Amino acid sequence: MKNLSIITLLSILVLIGCKKKDAEKAMEVSNTVHTTKKYEDLVGLFHEWRDFENPPKLNGAPDYTKATFEKRWPAFKKLQKQLQQIDTTAWPIHQQVDWMIVWAEMNGYDFNHRILKPWERDPAFYKSVWTHQSDVPAHEGPTHHGTTELWTYEFPLLDSEVERLIQDLNSIPTLNEQAQQNLTGNAKDLWITGIRDIKNQSTVLKTILYRQGVRQNASLVAAIMKAVASTDALVVWLEDQTKTKTGPSGIGRDNYTWYLQNVHLVPLTWEDEVMLLKRELARAWASLKLEEHRNRDLPELVAADSPEVYQKMADAAARSLINFLDEQDFVTVKPYFEPALRAQLGSFVPEEKRNFFWIGAHYDQRPLYSHFYHWFELARMEIEPNPSEIRKGPLLYNIFDSRNEGMATAVEEMFMDAGLYEDSPRSREIVYIMIAQRAARGLGSLYAHANEMTMEEAGGIHSEYTPRGWMKTEKELLIFEQHLYLRQPGYGTSYITGKYLMESAMADYARIQEVKGVSFETKDFFDTLNSIGNIPMALGHWELTGEKKHLTPILK
Repeated sequence: MKNLSIITLLSILVLIGCKKKDAEKAMEVSNTVHTTKKYEDLVGLFHEWRDFENPPKLNGAPDYTKATFEKRWPAFKKLQKQLQQIDTTAWPIHQQVDWMIVWAEMNGYDFNHRILKPWERDPAFYKSVWTHQSDVPAHEGPTHHGTTELWTYEFPLLDSEVERLIQDLNSIPTLNEQAQQNLTGNAKDLWITGIRDIKNQSTVLKTILYRQGVRQNASLVAAIMKAVASTDALVVWLEDQTKTKTGPSGIGRDNYTWYLQNVHLVPLTWEDEVMLLKRELARAWASLKLEEHRNRDLPELVAADSPEVYQKMADAAARSLINFLDEQDFVTVKPYFEPALRAQLGSFVPEEKRNFFWIGAHYDQRPLYSHFYHWFELARMEIEPNPSEIRKGPLLYNIFDSRNEGMATAVEEMFMDAGLYEDSPRSREIVYIMIAQRAARGLGSLYAHANEMTMEEAGGIHSEYTPRGWMKTEKELLIFEQHLYLRQPGYGTSYITGKYLMESAMADYARIQEVKGVSFETKDFFDTLNSIGNIPMALGHWELTGEKKHLTPILK
């Protein structure tokens, strides 16, 4: 009997051991990511990734606590592994491009987790209320996932919209409390300048009280006042912590280069961008002086001096630009182009209050309206969305900057070179001033990210190297731009580097057409680029030409 019991016990132990091994094997199988060659699997993974990227809620607000990030990290690594297991070898280029977009977004999450950490280093990350739609596919700079988009509300509010706004506002106090827990970073410039954004939020919240019908709704008023009180409390806390902040705000040259190449898919280094922006700054200044020489016998431009004059000029400028694009076969002018532009014509600003862009716009709006190509692209996203699930909406982490800001900057000079200002040669001077300003501000941002300059010193380059002192008239724009570029690596340079990448794509496209014996058609080029969507310019270049030698720094 004793031997039988021992045998029975051993049998039980063997059975338990086998079941344990079976369970472990099953677990291994469940954790194994199998190679796939199906594009549909990429699309499915993309939606899974986007669902994951939107953080869980904590007391009604997005959860950016350290514990939650660490808890979710293994799930992120599994998503990355799934992406790497997709074999794209036999896919057409546009599908391979989609894979790279998802790869870049995941790299962006990884970089934010390791280096940028806006929820720890950047008080402006907790700005919740936005009064205007961005002119690019998403808000510029790191932005949390629970924003109140005030510009989407039409007052007086419908009952359903009242509930939506209350729900939006109710998350603000919770997030502000969370900010005081999460903000443990030591980035001095980001900290000090970010307080301005939170202070301004309090002011904006109070203005909602004066919107039509708001004061008649006690629940809405209560939500507003609670959001104001919590925002003011956050400001007090931030200001109290300021004296302890002594560290740099830039991410350093090596991190900057990694971010450029692996997230924004810009095939350049920090050093490349410095050289490129120096070159563009010198070229813009030299070209401006040559334009001034050529125009020396022409009368000076006269600025609009009243609302009536401004509106008359703006109307004529909008018609001139749209007609030029259409009549010169520059691009297919869609029915939504003109309404999109006319919604952004601006209005008269007294001379003493004009910032850089509105100084130029009061002489001739067309240089600025050329940059408003942005609004054509946003209208296209809404009315004619890209058929790809992956690229039809805004890419995360401002990955679109080389395309959207680069394109908008490039066409300013391209429209000029194609003859837009035949009726006003001195307007060409404004275009070169705008290029110089973008090169100067981007150059300053590069030195700030290398921690070779403070944000204020970077602003000095921005201000001093902009022609005619046009950046010295209104300091708020200077602070806003340098702060944004310190918050979002690569954005300050994207106007010029994206312009360069767009010109490179155009040059390659034209060269290939010439080799084929096919004439280059500007409209075909722009229409094709538009159809590709708001993706990094280097990827658009690949899809346009079929060549990817320019991607070598990224693919190495």
